[in-house]
Amino acid sequence: MKLVYFGHSAFQLETGGATLLVDPWITGNPRAEGVISPDELNPDVIFLTHAHEDHLGDAPEIAKRSGALVVSNFEITSYFSREHGHDHVLAMNTGGAWTFDWGKVHQTYARHSSSFPDGGYGGNPNGFVFEIEGKSAYAAGDTCAFAEMEWIGDDFEPDLALLPIGDCFTSGIRDAVRAAGLLRPDLTVPVHYNTFPPIEVDVSQWEQLMDEAGFATRVLEPGGVLEI
Repeated sequence: MKLVYFGHSAFQLETGGATLLVDPWITGNPRAEGVISPDELNPDVIFLTHAHEDHLGDAPEIAKRSGALVVSNFEITSYFSREHGHDHVLAMNTGGAWTFDWGKVHQTYARHSSSFPDGGYGGNPNGFVFEIEGKSAYAAGDTCAFAEMEWIGDDFEPDLALLPIGDCFTSGIRDAVRAAGLLRPDLTVPVHYNTFPPIEVDVSQWEQLMDEAGFATRVLEPGGVLEI
């Protein structure tokens, strides 16, 4: 399984059986400039953690062009059917799981908010655990640390966790280190930081605190690739 990071919270998982795209905010994302164009993305499945514009992003256009299955909560998948005429969707909700021919996905809780760009209700925000090719990857979505992350660590023993560290709208660095302590992943990749001023952080502090806590981390620049 290969992870390709596009900046902010946008990334792609490439497996032997499918290409999975998560929160594809590319157009208008300053960290994705010169890294990738939405026209270059041809996923089999698009996963959306919540409806905020910096996560929903280019998903409607990519889904229409590629025919990708869109997986999210009921409100977001209904939005794709109603507003974009894209009926190739799978609605999930917190705690649910779905088995595909390439692996299994669990939708998890995230402590955040969710609304569409026009202010409409976007349903509950979520994260996802991907179980693929004998590995597990946890994309926390926009959230702070919460106690039940320990259950995710117990149940899935994540090989990889993608955690927001940018503060202001999500966990900051110290809170994300706490999340890593609950999850106990083999490796953590920080996301949702340094995209715009309110979430600018010193990523070297993240690396230092994670090292002091005894956890491995890998800071990926946009366009960075990680083999899991």
